[in-house]
Amino acid sequence: MGYKFIDRIKVPEDRFELRLSGSGGQGMIFAAVVLGEAIGLAEGKNVVQSQSYGPEARGGASKADVVISANEIFYPKAMKLDMLLAMTQEALDSYLKDLKEDGVLIVDTSLVTDIPVDNYYGLDFTHLAKNEVGHIMVANVVALGAISCFTGIVGKEVLTNAVLKRAPRGTEDKNRKAIDVGFEEASKLKK
Repeated sequence: MGYKFIDRIKVPEDRFELRLSGSGGQGMIFAAVVLGEAIGLAEGKNVVQSQSYGPEARGGASKADVVISANEIFYPKAMKLDMLLAMTQEALDSYLKDLKEDGVLIVDTSLVTDIPVDNYYGLDFTHLAKNEVGHIMVANVVALGAISCFTGIVGKEVLTNAVLKRAPRGTEDKNRKAIDVGFEEASKLKK
């Protein structure tokens, strides 16, 4: 298992593309919307978010893309990814080809076991959500906390505020804890 540790992703002036992928129902669209809003607020960048619909909506590989730029964004779809989060093996198998050679790969090691590259970040997001937070449905938010730590693309506090703004009422504590758990576990891994 290899890790590509970086202090902070510098979002270039022209374009930065990331994809959150997994199975339909894992909350990738929610996570992408929240991440895009947080980055737009924190960095003052232009951000667009798009996602796949169709049969992927309830199972199968699904994706949600976030494109960030200091300039106008004329094409809202990701073309060549700077970062890929793969929450399932099927998602990794489907979208790894779209990741740049020097791109950042983050995987859920409980559901992704065959990783054909040496440099990646791996955490068991599903296990952490279930055992540390108490609900598997926040694995996507645990992953967002880890993304914040691993890449520095958005601060933990800004991300937390964005998640809490969008999360259903009554889930604030679970979502806050999910971000904390993801961030803390990523911090341990980096050390």
